Order: sequence, then C-alpha cells, then structure tokens
Amino acid sequence: MKLLLRGHDDRYAVEQLQLALFPEEPMEPAAEPFSGDGAVSTLHTGAVWLTATAEITLHGKTGRACRRLRAAEADVPARRRLLQNTYYEAAMCLREPPAWGSLSGVRPTKLTTRALLEGKTPAEAEKLLRTRYHVSPERSRLCVEASEATVQAAQLLRPQDVSVYVGIPFCPTRCAYCSFVSSSIERFSGLLEPYLDALVREIAHTGDLLRASGRTVRTLYIGGGTPTTLSSAQLRRLMEALRTHIDLTELVEYTVEGGRPDTLDAEKLETIASMGCGRMSINPQTMNDAVLARVGRRHTAAQTAAAYEAARAAGYDAVNMDLIAGLPGDDPGSFADSLRQVLALAPENVTVHTLALKKGADLYAGRMELPSADAVAQMLAGAETSLRAAGYTPYYLYRQKYMSGSFENIGWCRPGTAGLYNIYMMEEMHSIVSLGGGAMTKINLPDGRLERFHNPKFPQQYLERIDDVLAQKDAAFRLL
Repeated sequence: MKLLLRGHDDRYAVEQLQLALFPEEPMEPAAEPFSGDGAVSTLHTGAVWLTATAEITLHGKTGRACRRLRAAEADVPARRRLLQNTYYEAAMCLREPPAWGSLSGVRPTKLTTRALLEGKTPAEAEKLLRTRYHVSPERSRLCVEASEATVQAAQLLRPQDVSVYVGIPFCPTRCAYCSFVSSSIERFSGLLEPYLDALVREIAHTGDLLRASGRTVRTLYIGGGTPTTLSSAQLRRLMEALRTHIDLTELVEYTVEGGRPDTLDAEKLETIASMGCGRMSINPQTMNDAVLARVGRRHTAAQTAAAYEAARAAGYDAVNMDLIAGLPGDDPGSFADSLRQVLALAPENVTVHTLALKKGADLYAGRMELPSADAVAQMLAGAETSLRAAGYTPYYLYRQKYMSGSFENIGWCRPGTAGLYNIYMMEEMHSIVSLGGGAMTKINLPDGRLERFHNPKFPQQYLERIDDVLAQKDAAFRLL
C-alpha cells in the first residue's frame, strides 16, 4: 500500500499507523504524481491553523478526513497526533475500528501510567485513551489496570537502583514463530563454553562499574534464547559469577527464563534455586501436542506439567507460564483448553501473548495457515474471562508489530506476585544494564531520554568483539 506525504516529513508516525490498520497490505514507496490505491497524508501550515488531511483509496473505495489545530498549540507530539487522528478517521471509512484505535506504539501503558502519576484518576486515564486515541473500552480498562500495577512497582524504586539482564542466545531448536536472536545448540553447541568465558568477563567488568558508580541492582533477569539450554554445571558457573562479582543483597526479584520444558529437570531447577533465584518461567505456549509439533517445539504438554511440578518441589516463590494466541493449528476451543490446563497448575503469573509474525521467523513465509483475527479475538476474550475468574489481574502490557488482529501481550498475576523486571523493562522506568549477546543496555538520562547501547547480536560476533563490549559498558556507565 502506497504512502505519500505532502507538507510534512513525519513518516514514522503515519507509516506505523498504516502498518497497524492495514497489516495485509504491503508498504510501497510513492511519489508524485500520485494515483491508484494508497494513502496521501497532507499538512498545511497557515498563520493561525495547521490543517491535516488524509485520503486513502483501497480496492476502489476512498476514505477522507480533515482536522486542524491552532499553530500556537502545535508542538511535535500534538502535530503527530493531528496527523495520526486524521489518517485514522479516513481509514475508518474503509474498515472496522481496531481495538487499539489510532495507537501504533508498543507501549500504550505509558500514556495511562503518566496520567496516573500526574494525579488523574483511573476513570480519567481510561477516558484519555477512548476519546483522544479511539481505544476500545475493553483495551482502555486493561491498559489502566496494568498502569496501576506499574505505579505500585514504581514505589519500590530508589534513585540509585538499576536492573540487570543477562542474555543466553541459545535454544535447543528454533521455534517457527521466533524472530529473536538465538542459535540452535544442534549447530552451535561448541560456542557455549567460549560464550560463557566471555560473558563472565563482562559480568566481572560490570560488577566493578556498579560498585564504582554506587548503583544497586533491584531486579535480575536471565533470559534468552533459552538460558536452561545450559547444563546444570554451566548454570551454576554463570550464577556463581553473578553472585561473586555483582552485589545482589538489595535484590527484590531474581528470575530465570526456563522457557522450554524439555530443557528443565529436577537437578537443573534445584541448582538454579540454590543460587538464589526465586522466580522461574516455564513456557508451554500451548498445551496441545499437535500444535507444539507444528511450531517445532520438541516437548509435550505432559513434560510441561512435569517441569512445573519439579519447579514447585525445588521451592520457587513464583512461576510464570506463557501461552500464545494465534498459533497454526490452534482454535478458540483448543486455546481455552490449554489455558484450563495451565490454570489447573495454579502458577502465580500467566502471560498471554498474541502471535506476531516477524520477518526473522519461519512462519513469516506463510507456509502454514493461521487462525483468523476473529478467532484470535475470541481466544483473548476467553482468556481474560477465565483469568479474571481465577483471581488474576493484568500487571504489564505491550504490543508488537505484525500481531494477529493488532492485539497485545498481557502479563496476568495473582495479588502480590507481579513480575517487577517485566514492568521496569517495558515501562522504561529506570536503567537496564544488559549483558551477553544481543543484549541492549538502556540508560535513563536526567532529561527523560533513553540512551541505548547494543551488544553484538550473534554469539560468534560477541566473542570476537568482547573487548569492544567492555569499552561500551564504560561509556554507558559514564552516563549513569
């Protein structure tokens, strides 16, 4: 679908909305003279008014809209909102309103969290989403509830606090829906030990920087990939290095992303717990064995249940389990059955993801038929009903590009068990110091901006450039 801008260069703001509203229409470059299907976003700047118009033609039908804003009130956010709302109104002449209205960003809760922190009531924050951004009442309520959990989590933070993320970019096999940087140990097992050597160097260096800066670590998260691809001995080495080089006495939360049930056994779970970790994530994605096979996950629902029971026996304070709505071969009935089986285990947290088709994933090629957007909507609505009935509430929420039905991912929790790292990372509430291949450190600057520092994506690159990684950590800590 073509997009032409006239009178402005806010391409990202309009382009992201077009991708969200017309995900089935590939984006195409456009130039004058413009004709045929596509969208034209125009901004006229006058002495008193900024006037935005949008005209969208698709499959022989055309939608048009026009809005204006006083030039004196037209700061950058207001101008972008004007352009997006005009485009959205033109698009609504051609399609049904989406659940998230004119919002195209990945963090809609930032709007409601800011409103609550400024003293607005939950009802006022919901109204902001409904009236200014056309968000449905159901999504507005979810967003505000997640923001209420964020406000509570913010009260635990101190000025000197940071969180630490440690990335293990290896998996047993690659899932069909996955676009993360991760290397299959079937091909790259020889890199595991050298990778750990380099990672321990980065851990030791970062520990020195943390001590010198006076920063304290509030939450620690080991993710991936699949960290439990590592053996028990390798996990012990990694976690011992963290305990030796980084002061963990101020931690309020320590999480390991167990992920794949086929990487977990009693010995490994007990080893992780013995090193001070209190939270474990065990992610079936579905409890339907046929769907598991279709997406390349080499485990069964029975293995998921066994891993969960082993985690309970090892003494974890909280267990999270992930499900994905929209996997190939799934339907609302089988998804509801997966959730029923998960709820019967009674984990503290359940994260319900919506399938996102990313270019790095095998599913992106379209070789498998996927559930319709209506079917995914039924899955998510049924999940919300069941989770609320079981005593869970939403505590964090985010969106991704190319999601089925343009919906969202939601973390649900029982009272008092919200995953703090997930909130701090997603809401960007304080600096996240990240270690390992593919990790990204985010430094919160005093003026509210973020400075990002990327480690090399792939394990081999990380090994080759470890000296550069350490130098980059020095640069990041100069900003803390």
